[in-house]
Amino acid sequence: MNRSQLLLMAVPALVALAGGFLAKVWHPSRRARSHIQHFAAGVMLAALAVELLPDIEREHASRWVLLLSFSAGALLMFGLKLLTERLEHRTGDGASSEGAEGLLVATFIDVAVDGVIIGAGFAAGGETGAILAIGLSVELLFLGLSLTTDRPGGWRIVALSGALGATVFLCALAGNWALAGANHHVMAGVLSASVAALLYLVTEELLVEAHREPETPVATLVLFAGFLAFWAVRLWG
Repeated sequence: MNRSQLLLMAVPALVALAGGFLAKVWHPSRRARSHIQHFAAGVMLAALAVELLPDIEREHASRWVLLLSFSAGALLMFGLKLLTERLEHRTGDGASSEGAEGLLVATFIDVAVDGVIIGAGFAAGGETGAILAIGLSVELLFLGLSLTTDRPGGWRIVALSGALGATVFLCALAGNWALAGANHHVMAGVLSASVAALLYLVTEELLVEAHREPETPVATLVLFAGFLAFWAVRLWG
């Protein structure tokens, strides 16, 4: 791994920390958070359509490898969703402190998966890693802002955001190290599982949370703006 790749891998961690600092001084309204989530969803959908899926096709792996790997990724994210719902239920039943800590653990697991996806992108070569790092940075920026609704304000948000950033960076390094030199079947399988994870992120996290606020035509435009912004960067990149 060269120095430029290492710096790009650190971008999501720095963005997560910046989100914590921003959350310390700015408490966005529900509508503003909804627009941020729609924009992040548009960026992630573009990353899938423009970058990740074409890269998987270039691996020329077996169709069964792709289908089974996608299924495994979907089951992994389904298990994470069940864990999160269970912890949310515990929070609602009155175990607020313990439940909140459990939800925080689930968040760290989710971010760790994002880190492995970024590491896999860099191991695949080309611009995949950089594109995924930039795309997931938008999610991590929102994550820092979202902490203002669930956790106490002040420096604790900054510390939590820094810890999330460190987690995504270390998991990206681990994923890149584990997949360095992997054959095209393994690489295609990991990328296929990553597609399932990112689809879960968009449909079951970003958009579900965004739609807790009544939908507006502007929010729909923001989603398309996120897709267009990512695509424009790729076209002129």
